[in-house]
Amino acid sequence: MPLLDAHLLARLTVEFRLSMRRLLQDLCEELQDKYAGLSSRLGLPVGLFELLGRSLTGEAYSNWKGVGWIETLNDLVYFLDILHQWEREPHRREFIQQLFAECREKFFEHGYSNELFPSGRPSVPGFEKRLAHFCERLAHEVIQEALFLDPTLAVRWRRQSRWPRWEVSGTLNVDFERAQLAGGVPIGTADEWVKAPQDVRHALKRVAGRATFLIETDQIIVKIGRDTVPLWTSRERGAWRWKVQKETVALETERGLVRVGPTLVYGKDRVPRTVVRTRPNQVERIARSWQTIQAAWPDGHAILALLTSRIVPLKAKGVVSFSYRHRPGLSFINCFDRDNLDLIDDLIHENSHHHLNLLLRKYVLYHGDHNQQIFYSPWRRSLRPLRGILHATFTFTMGAMLFERLSTWASGRGGVGRWKQAGLSRRDLLRAKFRCLEEVESVRYSIQDLHYADRHLGWLTGSGRRLVSELKEAIDQVERGIEPFKSAVLRSKFGPELRRHGNELKNARMTYGPMRLTEA
Repeated sequence: MPLLDAHLLARLTVEFRLSMRRLLQDLCEELQDKYAGLSSRLGLPVGLFELLGRSLTGEAYSNWKGVGWIETLNDLVYFLDILHQWEREPHRREFIQQLFAECREKFFEHGYSNELFPSGRPSVPGFEKRLAHFCERLAHEVIQEALFLDPTLAVRWRRQSRWPRWEVSGTLNVDFERAQLAGGVPIGTADEWVKAPQDVRHALKRVAGRATFLIETDQIIVKIGRDTVPLWTSRERGAWRWKVQKETVALETERGLVRVGPTLVYGKDRVPRTVVRTRPNQVERIARSWQTIQAAWPDGHAILALLTSRIVPLKAKGVVSFSYRHRPGLSFINCFDRDNLDLIDDLIHENSHHHLNLLLRKYVLYHGDHNQQIFYSPWRRSLRPLRGILHATFTFTMGAMLFERLSTWASGRGGVGRWKQAGLSRRDLLRAKFRCLEEVESVRYSIQDLHYADRHLGWLTGSGRRLVSELKEAIDQVERGIEPFKSAVLRSKFGPELRRHGNELKNARMTYGPMRLTEA
C-alpha cells in the first residue's frame, strides 16, 4: 500500500461507498426484523431510510454528512441491541462493566460514555432509564437528519405510510460536531443549509432551540411553542420557505470544491461555546496554505484534494486541530492560535487521519484492540496503546514529508519569493527544517516500537507490517533529503531544542522500552 498512491485511495473510496450502502441496507433490515418493537416505540421511519438508501448519490456515501448519518444510525442499532440484552440480562453487574469498557474504547470521540455513565463508573442504578433516554436522543437526531437529506422523499413516504399524523421532535440549536449555526437546518448531502427568519430565531431562543417538525402529505412545518412556520413545500417542484445558504468555497480542485464552514469558538475552559460566521481573511489563509501544499508537494496535494472537502476553523487557545473517524473529509483546523506554517501542517495532519481511517476501513492492520498503554509516545510524552502509536506514526510521517518538501522547495532558485508569497518568513523556513528533523527522530522511535509489537508480541497483521515498512522507507527518504540542512539547524536557535528532543527520546527508550505485557 504505497503511501502516496492517489489511484489506490480513489479505488478504496469507491469500495468504501459500496460498504456504507450495504451497511445502511443491513441496518434497515435489522430494525425491521430484529428490533421491530423498539423501532416502532422510537418512531423510526425505516421505510424512509430505505428510500434514502436507494436515492443517495455515490459521493454521499463517502462524505462527512452522509457517512456521519449512517454511522449515527449504526450506533443507535448497537445501543438498541444493548437495551434488548439488558431487558433479559440476569448478570447485570458483569454486563455493565463490560459495556463501560467497550464504550470508553469504541465511542471515545462521541462522549457516549459520559452520557451513559455520568459518574465515571459502571453503575447499575438508573442505567436502564439513562440508556432509554439516550436511545431516544439518538433516534431523534437520526430522524431529523433523514428528513432534510431529501424532504421530497420524506413527504412521499408520509403519503405512502398513511400515518394519521407524523411529528418529529428535534432541535435547531447550535451543533458543535457538525459546526452548524443555531437557527438553521442543514439540507441535502452538500454543504448547504436554510436559515430561519429573524422572528423564528427569536422564538427559538425562548424555547431553548426545541422544535417539532410536522410532516404532512405535501409540506413540512416547524412548530415552535404554539406557533407553526412553513419550512418546505412540495408545490412548485418543491421549495424551501427559508433562505438557502451555501458555505464559502475556498478553492476548487480537480476533485471538487473545498468549502470552509462556520468558525467553532471555544471558551477559556477549552469547551465549545458557539459557532459563528467565518471571516473572509481566514478563508483566504486556508486557500493560500492549500495552494502552497499544491506547489511544494504535488503528490501530497493529490491526497489532500481527494480526502478533504470541508474545513472548519477553530478559535480556541490551546486546542489542537482534530477530525472524526465517522465524518471523513471534515477537518477542524485551529486558524487563530496557530501561524501560517502551522496551518499548512494541520491541513496535512488531519488529512492524514482521513487517509489512515480509509485504510483501516479496508485493511486489518493489527490483531485485537490492545488497549494496553505500554508504548511511549514522543508527541504526547506519555504511554499510549498500539492504536494511538500507529495513528501518530502515520500522520507525523506525512508531516515530516511535508516539511522536507517545503524546505527544499523554499531553498531552491526563487524559493524566497515563493516563501513570502505563501505568507511565510525566513524563520518559518528554518522552523520547517527543524520540525522535519524533530519528526524524523520521533517517527524512528515509534517505528522501533511497532517492529517490537510485530516481531515479539505478534500484534501486527501482514497488512500492518507492510504499512510500517512503507513508513520506514518514507522516513528514510525524508532523512536523506533533510540531511544537508541539519548542521545549519543545529547551529541555529533551534539547535538546543533539537538536541534536547534527542536526549528525551534516549531517556524514554531506557525507561520504557521495549515493553512487555508483563511490565504494563
